[in-house]
Amino acid sequence: MPVPNPSWSGDKPDSATSYCPWRLYNIGNNSKQQLMHYIEVLEECLGKTAKKNFMPMQPGDVPATYANVDDLVREIDFKPQTTIEEGIKNFVAWYQGYYGG
Repeated sequence: MPVPNPSWSGDKPDSATSYCPWRLYNIGNNSKQQLMHYIEVLEECLGKTAKKNFMPMQPGDVPATYANVDDLVREIDFKPQTTIEEGIKNFVAWYQGYYGG
């Protein structure tokens, strides 16, 4: 059960704790994916080829990222298993159904 951190301060916030007794969990598949693979799967699901403009790394870009689900597994006993192919396919179907695509 989450508990408040009485020493939490908005002046120097600790993103891992809060003054509120709630928890947020990163719910993502924690396997690393290449951006080009993501784009290829998206292209396949949409039946379109993206117009790509390759550029050097931009401010704010990160070379690698993935969801750290350790807290979710430890505290909720749930580990996401959705593949990038399945997740993008489901998202595209939802988006097109919702926005008409």
